[in-house]
Amino acid sequence: MKELEDLRKGIDRIDGELLKLLNERARLAMEIGRIKRRNNAHTYSPGREREVLERIKAQNEGPFPDDALKTIYREIISASRSLEEPLKIACLGPLATYTHLAALRHFGSSSEYIPVDSIKEVFEAVDTGRASYGVVPIENSNEGVVSYTLDMFIDYDLKVIAEVMLEVSHNLLSRDGDLSKIKRVYSHPQGIAQCKEWLEKNLPGAMLLDTSSTAKAAEIAAREEGAAAIASEAAARLYDLKFAARQIEDRRHNYTRFLIIGKESPPVTGRDKTSIMFSIKDRPGALYDILEPFKKSGLNLTKIESRPSKRKAWEYIFFVDMEGHVQNETVKKAIKEIEDNCLFLKILGSYPMGIEDDKGA
Repeated sequence: MKELEDLRKGIDRIDGELLKLLNERARLAMEIGRIKRRNNAHTYSPGREREVLERIKAQNEGPFPDDALKTIYREIISASRSLEEPLKIACLGPLATYTHLAALRHFGSSSEYIPVDSIKEVFEAVDTGRASYGVVPIENSNEGVVSYTLDMFIDYDLKVIAEVMLEVSHNLLSRDGDLSKIKRVYSHPQGIAQCKEWLEKNLPGAMLLDTSSTAKAAEIAAREEGAAAIASEAAARLYDLKFAARQIEDRRHNYTRFLIIGKESPPVTGRDKTSIMFSIKDRPGALYDILEPFKKSGLNLTKIESRPSKRKAWEYIFFVDMEGHVQNETVKKAIKEIEDNCLFLKILGSYPMGIEDDKGA
C-alpha cells in the first residue's frame, strides 16, 4: 500500500536525522569531557544529568511516554560518557540483584559493573579505586533502614553523591514454576521479610533460607530441585527460571532507596539533600539540643535514625537526612551549631534529591 510505504519512508528519514543528531550530541559530550579532564573535574555529574532528564520530560508534548523517554536519554548519556572511558560501578552481586538494577537505571548499560559479594566490598572497591562509584541499599519503604550500610559509613571515608528510588516487585522463581513442588525458598533477608505474609499463606511448610542477595538466591534455585527464589524478573531471565508466582510482596508501592557513593560531593543544584551522622553526649535533653538548631533554621529533616555505636554500652550514633546542600549558609550554620554537643560529627555528603518514579522488575 502506497500510504503505508510513504509513512515508512517518513520514519526512515526521521531515523537518519536522529542518528545524525545523536552523533553531533556525542561529539559535544566528548568535548565537554576533554575540558573537564583538563581542569581535573569529574566527568560524571549527577546534578547535570538529572537536570537534562527533567528538562526533556518537561518539554515532552507526547504521545511518546515520559518513562520511555527518560530511559532512552539515560542510555544516550551513558553511551556518550563511555566514548572516553566507561565508569566502573561496584554493586552487590551477582548481576540481576535489585542493587544492580538500581545501578543500571542510574548509570545506564554502557557503564562497567563490578559485582561483589557484600555491601562492605562495595565500599572497599570505591575506597581502593577499583571502582569509580558504588551503589548500596540504604532503606526500604516497608522494612526500614539497612543497618549494615549505615555501619559502613562509620568505617569508610566516602561520600554520598546521589540517590536512586527503585520500586521493587518480588517474584517467586523456580526451575519448573510449579508452586506445589517448592520445599525451600531462598532470598535476601529483606526479600523474605517483604513477602512474609504471602509465604505464610501460600507456602507455610517451606524452609526460608537467607542468601547474600536476591540474585544469589536465583542462582541457587537454578541448581536445586524443589528450591525457589524470591527475586527480580531480570534474575528469572538471567538464570532461566520460571515464575511460580508474580508480585508476591505484601505491600504494593514497595520502594527501596539506594545511595551512590564516591569520593567527592557534587556541587549545589537547588534541589539537594544532605546526610550527616553524629554521636551525642549522654546527658538529659541532649537530643533536643541537637534538633533545636534545625527547627530554628527551618530545615526539613527527612529522616533520623539511631544505631548503637558498638563502642560503648548505651551510646548511639544518629543518621540524619535534611533538605539543602552543605554549601548553603542555613545548612552550614545549623551543622556548626550542633557540633559542640556532639562527641563526633561526620558529613556524609550533599547530593541531588532522587525521583521516586523508577520501577524495578
